[in-house]
Amino acid sequence: MASAGASRAHSACSCPQAGRLHLPRALSWQRPEKPPPRCLQSKALNPSATLSSDTARDGRRHGRCGSALQEGSVAEAAEDGPGAPPAVSTSSEWEVDFCSRPLLDERGKKVWELLVCSADRSFQHSEYFPNNKINSGELRKAFERILSREGSVVPLKARYFRGQMKTIISRALGDMGIDAVPSRRCFAVMGWLQERQETVYKNDPRYSEKAQTLFTFDLAAPEALPDAYHAEAWNFVQLPLGTLLGEMKEVEEKNYFGATLSLNDVGLAGLPKETMIPGVSLYSQRAEPLAAWMNGLEIATVCADTDRACLILDTGVNERYVYAAYARSEGTTAEALAWEQAKEEARGLHFLAVQSDPDAEVCSGLWLLLQRDMPN
Repeated sequence: MASAGASRAHSACSCPQAGRLHLPRALSWQRPEKPPPRCLQSKALNPSATLSSDTARDGRRHGRCGSALQEGSVAEAAEDGPGAPPAVSTSSEWEVDFCSRPLLDERGKKVWELLVCSADRSFQHSEYFPNNKINSGELRKAFERILSREGSVVPLKARYFRGQMKTIISRALGDMGIDAVPSRRCFAVMGWLQERQETVYKNDPRYSEKAQTLFTFDLAAPEALPDAYHAEAWNFVQLPLGTLLGEMKEVEEKNYFGATLSLNDVGLAGLPKETMIPGVSLYSQRAEPLAAWMNGLEIATVCADTDRACLILDTGVNERYVYAAYARSEGTTAEALAWEQAKEEARGLHFLAVQSDPDAEVCSGLWLLLQRDMPN
């Protein structure tokens, strides 16, 4: 049960209408190699598995509309700390991290810390824990203290990125009716954690390099993705960063499915707006239901796997799926390698779009993605 001081975020979600993503036809994929790039053919590679045109009738759960902008606003909500006013959370979504830090207490034991924030970091809460109180009951009490503050709103969901903490976090949140979502799309709390590594922990007298966390991220072997999530065709595309960010406003306004991220949180605020961002466009006659289903996958990255000659879709914390295969040839392998090189030059930034066909002037889904190393 939620604390008495908190109200519950509205579960109603205005489903996206047809969006207005215009992928410029002139910006078909080009290899960034030197000498001057050779324009690759704009026709889509043929996936090995095609999708039935039947509409969604299997009762699969539709994901909620995703956005980096949370419902409600928080005025001057400061991070908790000595002398700071208690932060009040009015966001419908949280990002959570609960893990040991490079700090040792007077017993020589690792100090743990809970970080909770909203996606725009207008709300932030930090709290240390001794290592003998690492359980779902103590964690739930911490969440209850946050929500006991007058004006607080119980979030609908909370994302976390450490798979090893699934049991403790999901149990603590579940007892309060909050959906625990494993996801690598915890960009705000990851960015905050990296800031604290330099500005907080290393300045703490308890800091010890011997106390580094031992948590690791092991990706699962790629599995087959259910046919309902596949498109009939796909293509490599690209957009200037400035244009792409403009289109992402449609996601923030929930005009169509997808998810965005703050470049500031991931250290890319200085990336030039003319930088070409590589992406993948999916084409399906069932674009709307396809985008709705994919919105529940917590999409992290898309990779071109030249060894398997396919796209790999990374979701959740460590899940990986074979999304679409292509006919292996010298040309398609070179195209896939060039796309991955462009992603590296864009510092991991890329995107995924869902449209009804290559000539469509609207988009049903758009995800801004980032391939990055996970924080300790």
